[in-house]
Amino acid sequence: MTPARRRLVALAALVVLVAAGLVVAKVLPSSVTTDVAGDALYAAAVYTGLVLLLPRARRVILGVAAIAWCVLVELLQLTGLPVALAERVPPIALVLGTGFDARDLVVYASAVLVAAAADAAVGSRVIHRGRSTFES
Repeated sequence: MTPARRRLVALAALVVLVAAGLVVAKVLPSSVTTDVAGDALYAAAVYTGLVLLLPRARRVILGVAAIAWCVLVELLQLTGLPVALAERVPPIALVLGTGFDARDLVVYASAVLVAAAADAAVGSRVIHRGRSTFES
């Protein structure tokens, strides 16, 4: 897949992920399920955002960077800084969270793996579709 096409696919996916994340955060009742879903959507959005910014980068690099970002954000929550910032600018809570939960680390890693696998599957499908078109 060309970098331009990968970027376009990432943009479309990111719009869907952010919209789904907003629904989970603002519309659905708060529960363990919505917390996990929100964390998974956040991590997938981070990976997808990196694809959008760096469409030529290898999936493993993007995956490691996305997981590192998510872990750093989760650890930042131990400082209380995200809560203080969210009190002044509430949407910041959607990006930085408010409370540390070790379970989130597992969710982030799992979601990034799924996002990278989806990225690979979309890339592979486009490549195979292109080959069959040229072979016909």
